[in-house]
Amino acid sequence: MIQCIAIDDEPLALEQIGEYIRQTIFLNLAGLYDNALQALEFLSDNPVDLIFLDINMPDLTGLDFVRTLHDPPKIVFVTAYGEHALEGFRVDAIDYLLKPVSYADFLRSANKVMAWFTLNKQKQVVIRSNTDFLFIKSDYKVVRINLEDIKFIEGMNEYVRIHLTGAKPVMSLLSLKSLESQLPADRFMRVHRSYIINLSKISVIERNRIIFDGKIYIPVSEQYKTRFQEYIDKNFL
Repeated sequence: MIQCIAIDDEPLALEQIGEYIRQTIFLNLAGLYDNALQALEFLSDNPVDLIFLDINMPDLTGLDFVRTLHDPPKIVFVTAYGEHALEGFRVDAIDYLLKPVSYADFLRSANKVMAWFTLNKQKQVVIRSNTDFLFIKSDYKVVRINLEDIKFIEGMNEYVRIHLTGAKPVMSLLSLKSLESQLPADRFMRVHRSYIINLSKISVIERNRIIFDGKIYIPVSEQYKTRFQEYIDKNFL
């Protein structure tokens, strides 16, 4: 079941999308919001898989809303203006619907989302054997990666790139969030929406940046700064 919400400042359009979600057997409606700020508050404690999102809203547009999200869910934009489609795909929207939305169009989009989740579930293979290594699917192989060899992990939309000591990076179709949940929290820390670092590999920190190999600069974002600073203070001489 795909957990989803809808956000639209037009009451009739919002209720219509809500009814379409209720009619679709593989979707579960977690909430309807006519205000993007209220939706943000809900999402802070209630992660969802999918958002049906209007683009033209007061205070915070749909595009700006997506940009505020850390590790956003899949997005289907709902808009009265076809020219917004390109903008939507620039923030990795999986699809867009043009108002007025028929159920046939909605179902086509919902099926596209379902196909993505089905394929992604099949391709995401992370097997935790113990606290020393992971098995991760990369291309058509399953690769063993020793945790001590990981320097940092870089999120790239639907993929991650695992940077290793003495070896080429390994790419895998995974979200950074799902991989983070598999790593021991006392050895790895997320410091940015796009980066997880191996704490034992830190050698230089400069101006809220972690430097690897003297040339790779990883920023520590405001969202993760407090936790990272606590780790530094705990180990500071």
